[in-house]
Amino acid sequence: MNDGGRRRGSGARSRFPDDARPDAGAPDEAAQGEAAESKRRKADNPEQQARDIVYRLLAARARSRSELRQALMRKGIDEDVADGVLQKFVNAGLVDDASFAEEWVNSRQRAQGLGRKALGFELRRKGIDEHLVEAALSTVDSDAEAERARELVQRKLRSMSSLDHAAKMRRLVGMLARKGYSEGLAFRVVREEIERSGAEAPDPDLETP
Repeated sequence: MNDGGRRRGSGARSRFPDDARPDAGAPDEAAQGEAAESKRRKADNPEQQARDIVYRLLAARARSRSELRQALMRKGIDEDVADGVLQKFVNAGLVDDASFAEEWVNSRQRAQGLGRKALGFELRRKGIDEHLVEAALSTVDSDAEAERARELVQRKLRSMSSLDHAAKMRRLVGMLARKGYSEGLAFRVVREEIERSGAEAPDPDLETP
């Protein structure tokens, strides 16, 4: 009898191993079903889908209206739906290209040391209207811009002690040009900082007219 009992118990266990019991995976199936239903509801409501995308992008960082519109297009949102949703965000003050442009200029000048030319290029690439670009660039203080250029030159000069004057001028002016500083400002700042560092007098032929 004991043998029979053991056989019956063994048989019962073999019919339903732990990974194949009738209720195994039920919670996962329920969760998958809810996720599928949520996805279906969003697909049936493109405006809600567009709003979710915009909120998610703005949570990461501020963005221009053009950036958000391009993101919605990539997600397959209809143009009319995208424009309508974005207008609601604009009306609510959550998307503001003027504020975005000014904040971008201040942040990029402070963190990356960019000059006006580079800042303007970045804003235009982000779809900011020209009048807003000009307004944002007008907030850049000329003295602050020159001081930021000096900081960049001073930092670079520390590793250029073995170079002659011409090489220093060429490399430092090129560096500032790539950062978006005007030629006149770049030459002036570099010349003054090289003189301040105790290097030989600048070659007049290397100066801007």
